[in-house]
Amino acid sequence: MTSNDDNNIELTKESSNSDEILHDFLPFLRVYKDGRIERYILTSREKPGNDPITGVQSKDIVISTDPEISGRMFLPKIENRPNNDDNSPKKNGIPLLVHFHGGGFCTGSAFGPITKQYLNNLVSMAQVMAFSVEYRLAPESPLPIAYDDCWAAFKWIASHVNGNGPDPWLNEYVDFDRVFLGGDSTGATIAHDVAIRASVEPLEGLNFVGLLAIHPYFGSKEPEKLIKYLDPTSSGCDDDPRMNPGVDPRLCKLACEKVLVCVAEYDKFKDRGITYAENLETMWEGKVEIVETLGEGHCFHVLDATSPNIEHFMAKLASFIK
Repeated sequence: MTSNDDNNIELTKESSNSDEILHDFLPFLRVYKDGRIERYILTSREKPGNDPITGVQSKDIVISTDPEISGRMFLPKIENRPNNDDNSPKKNGIPLLVHFHGGGFCTGSAFGPITKQYLNNLVSMAQVMAFSVEYRLAPESPLPIAYDDCWAAFKWIASHVNGNGPDPWLNEYVDFDRVFLGGDSTGATIAHDVAIRASVEPLEGLNFVGLLAIHPYFGSKEPEKLIKYLDPTSSGCDDDPRMNPGVDPRLCKLACEKVLVCVAEYDKFKDRGITYAENLETMWEGKVEIVETLGEGHCFHVLDATSPNIEHFMAKLASFIK
């Protein structure tokens, strides 16, 4: 009897420990003491395919199996497709947008429904091919792994500039003289990092035209505890050049023609986005444009499909690419 009671007590303790919360980072994830990760948002996925409304086709690509890096490509409906007979870069092809999804570095997906809807619409409006990178998420893969995955994906994409890379869509349709980088929230943070790396380590044959930083998730005091948990190497949001580009001396070397910084009136990261644009204007010689959407919050364009401001906002993004 005593033995059974002891076993019951031990089982109760194990059950209690398994449910003990170590960290609760709303609205992203909860970490339990036993190591389990429970994500609150942006966890669902959808298969690629042909969108009946826009005519955009999508397919999934494996870039690397070790490490595991993949992505989803979006191809617009093209009336007059470029001729690939000479197997050369397509000067009469379409631009390419390399996209990085948001989600606080710890959730979200290139294969998620909001990414699919957003890029179906943008690809159709801008007549651009998009490649959304599926990078590994923290904390299972601590930062800076996500940054390195995205840089590796960008280099893989650049391997197609001569028309003989492993993916036929990139070979056949893309004009590598018109390449854009972009992302939402932490995706914008990653896009900026890839842009800086591409500027100090140029990829031959690829012309980086512009950067779309949509509601960039540059550091502030509020998420600093989360950032330090996801990135053990970070010195903090103020001193980390990835989270505070104003302290990065490489900012002046940004090798593109233009940057569009989008902020929203009720976004708690609005001020850092404005500061980012001001730092670019001070330290860099390219063209900087900042657009503020009134009456909206962080990433409304992907989180609120009913917003009356989406149409105008999407038109602005398409115009920047065109």
